[in-house]
Amino acid sequence: MSKPRARDFPDRETIVAFIRAHPGRAGTREIAHEFGLKNADRAELKQILRDLADDGTIVKRGRKLRQPEMLPPTLMADITGRDSDGELIATPTEWDEEATPAPKILIHVPRRAKPGTVAGVGDRALLRIEAMEPTESARYRARVIRVIDSTRARILGVYRALPQGGGRLVPVDKKQAGRELNIAEADSAGAKDGDLVSVELVRTRGFGLASGKVKERLGSLATEKAVSLIAIHAHDIPQAFSPAALREADAAKLVSPRGREDWRQLPLVTIDPPDAKDHDDAVHATPDDDPNNKGGAIVTVAIADVAYYVRVESALDQDALKRGNSVYFPDRVVPMLPERISNDLCSLIPGKERGALAVRMVIGPDGRKRSHTFHRILMRSAAKLNYAQVQAAIDGNPDDITSSLLEPILKPLYAAYALVKRARDERDPLDLELPERKILLKKDGTVDRVIVPDRLEAHRLIEEFMILANVAAAEMLEKKELPLIYRVHDEPTVEKVHNLREFLRTLDLSFAKSGALRPELFNRVLDHVKGHDSESLVNEVVLRSQAQAEYSAENYGHFGLNLRRYAHFTSPIRRYADLIVHRALIRALGLGDGALPDSETAETLAEIAARISVTERRAMKAERETADRLIAHFLADRIGNIFEARISGVTRAGLFVKLTDTGADGLIPIRSLGTEYFKYDETRHALVGSRSGSMHKLGDVVEVRLVEAVPLAGALRFELLSGAQVGSRSLRARAGRKPKAQRGRDARHPEVQLKGHPGHKPRKTSRKPGKSKAGKPKKGKS
Repeated sequence: MSKPRARDFPDRETIVAFIRAHPGRAGTREIAHEFGLKNADRAELKQILRDLADDGTIVKRGRKLRQPEMLPPTLMADITGRDSDGELIATPTEWDEEATPAPKILIHVPRRAKPGTVAGVGDRALLRIEAMEPTESARYRARVIRVIDSTRARILGVYRALPQGGGRLVPVDKKQAGRELNIAEADSAGAKDGDLVSVELVRTRGFGLASGKVKERLGSLATEKAVSLIAIHAHDIPQAFSPAALREADAAKLVSPRGREDWRQLPLVTIDPPDAKDHDDAVHATPDDDPNNKGGAIVTVAIADVAYYVRVESALDQDALKRGNSVYFPDRVVPMLPERISNDLCSLIPGKERGALAVRMVIGPDGRKRSHTFHRILMRSAAKLNYAQVQAAIDGNPDDITSSLLEPILKPLYAAYALVKRARDERDPLDLELPERKILLKKDGTVDRVIVPDRLEAHRLIEEFMILANVAAAEMLEKKELPLIYRVHDEPTVEKVHNLREFLRTLDLSFAKSGALRPELFNRVLDHVKGHDSESLVNEVVLRSQAQAEYSAENYGHFGLNLRRYAHFTSPIRRYADLIVHRALIRALGLGDGALPDSETAETLAEIAARISVTERRAMKAERETADRLIAHFLADRIGNIFEARISGVTRAGLFVKLTDTGADGLIPIRSLGTEYFKYDETRHALVGSRSGSMHKLGDVVEVRLVEAVPLAGALRFELLSGAQVGSRSLRARAGRKPKAQRGRDARHPEVQLKGHPGHKPRKTSRKPGKSKAGKPKKGKS
């Protein structure tokens, strides 16, 4: 006999309609409350929700539900045009076009718009999103919260002067490579040969070159040392700080001991890359002498107290928010904060007194964090060390600096790391094997070589300690019920998992069809191919199945790290998200000046999260494009040379390849593959010949010839010299083969490819933007 219900039980369509009407805010509790469901009904409700999630009708983010591909409530978008009724239409600024086309958003314009919310075509704006019944022109409606950037369409390129006067514009965008513009002398604005200029399209022609007018001269590209200027201007990355921000930085004074705990005697040390210019994090570890934690350790992570210097709504704060993060190029850094702050007052220089926000964590013998406390301190770094130096000391080769630090400081750090690593292995985060590449330049700014830095235990030690500190920050703020900006990483969509499963099936590998999606399921696949020819291919496809990490005021966990709550705390010098977390901790714990004001709510932080997620991806694109241009310059005089490469992408347009010795990326157009017609097979990530059945697959090692190089656009074109594979061989057969290096010919080159994806991170981390200390750019810390 069924139990009585308080009200009629909702059917699937009614539940889905409620979730659609409350994106990101509807969970099991909210649905039960809406329909008056008692405890006896909740088991059935949960089963319906599981069924809806399994068939892809809804997705779960933490405890909240939404429809697949639903946009978040707050979003950065570009206004791209108007619909047939003249209404403004926008698309998300960042969207994975490979997965699905970007959704259209209808902009609602109120009769009385507030200042700063009147947008037009070409503008970038922060929007408040809500779903609507889909029409031909849009799936969502939105109102403008704030116009972020108002710019007219423009073309960026390099001016090339002509002997007879006037000149040509050579576009720097890959998509426009080869489409030059004619610029009359009267429209050149005094531009000189080699200048980077912004041009407005004047007119197009049915025949001949279109014409343009120089609107702005942005700098000279007379030397390759200025190549990063292209990306800086192409992505509107701010370079100059406002005069007010510089005045605030120059006037800043060292922190006072008043109101701080005195930790100057604790021998904290910084461990960074050898070329690091700022040192904003320090670590220390010691065995725990508490008899109740026998075999445990005390780990301390101290982070420069940026919030003391950069106050809310100050000029420094406004400039930092506009940047969102520092941007790292091979030849320069565009910092989030002026050097007076980042390289001096907030750099933990040995022997110098500096303010810091520190977390003291008690680690049990099982490696799990038992407790933590936060402290605002005055510290004095005991030493500035680099990864290789620390690792050499632990391996028995200390130098003059590390010899005296080995027993009291370094060995306790590694002992604590051994405990933490045990818990990390049990957590089993996503373990992609994706080596990070680094471009080394000569003094003139040209490429010297591309290397893969050694991946050391010293790197992993810092990564794990920083991850622990980030988790502690998120836990503390949740406990104090304060809003914060989380670092979140959604689980892969149903569609992407299905595509991955189908791909693995073609290689005779299975992937779980049901049950909760966890990182360990992907790790089983990766472990199966480790050490074999197929390892690189499978790692690349698994990476492409993952979502992209972002910042959010809504917590739905970090799938890649397999953590329920995670926030960036460890690098406020170069990430605005971390600065917000520091301010929130100061407010939550009553630690003095620089606290997050009461006016900062979950809603306002959602707006900030949307903005800095965009600036982070902007930085990653700019860094990647600069690397492409530098390598294209490096190869420009090698037209006709033959290279070994791996197929890194397969599209209807052709094959993308990555060279083994430099990591350069280039295209083999499909029209150049041969006389037969090749069809794109999305499941197998391959182009398949219509007559022969031969195929070119993602991950295949091939021989190519360089046909064309366009350095300013970072574009390379190749022709394929290797023949296609006939049929397909199962991965089980291929997995039995040892790597080439073990078959008599060394396939591992000491100088190999560039970082192949914007989300790539060193081994044993998830993707993240980036790139470091739990996302910290260019410091090798996850």
